Amino acid sequence: MASLNDVSTDDLRQVLAEVEGKKPTQRVMAAINSLEEDEATMEDVAERYGYTAGWLSRWLDRLERLADEPFEEVVYDEHRSGRPSELSGQQHDKFVEALHESPEEAGLDAPAWSVPLARHYLAEEFDVEYCERHVRRLMSEAGLSWKTARPEFYKSDERAQEAWQEGFKKSATTWTMNTRS
Repeated sequence: MASLNDVSTDDLRQVLAEVEGKKPTQRVMAAINSLEEDEATMEDVAERYGYTAGWLSRWLDRLERLADEPFEEVVYDEHRSGRPSELSGQQHDKFVEALHESPEEAGLDAPAWSVPLARHYLAEEFDVEYCERHVRRLMSEAGLSWKTARPEFYKSDERAQEAWQEGFKKSATTWTMNTRS
């Protein structure tokens, strides 16, 4: 199995005591395991963390730099900004405001927000096309949560059902304000 020539397990344990986050911790632990377990193969150690032997080999090579560089530059990944949003900050704020009001106030003929309705609103208002999954994520980030009507059990007591449903109107799936923090 590959080994770290210039970094000892004591060095890795010091780094482990200071490192934060799941991935960097896994990387350092995998390196410690690979150094301490003589019978274990790279495949065995990597599989323990849900990765491949190639992943472990690359991390052992990278952790070799601990001899010369600060651990922050070695164990943490560089920030990746990702793809720029198609909505500007102002447009995003306007979309969130619209979601916090009823669709009727935004000029749409619907009692509550749904993913297809929000997607249509984005296309009409801002000329931006997002997939439903992304619109769902935007709605969740805006503080809305998924609600759906519950099915009725066909053998349940009708009087108990009527008492429970009094004032409750069954509707299509809607998004409402998330009250959990």
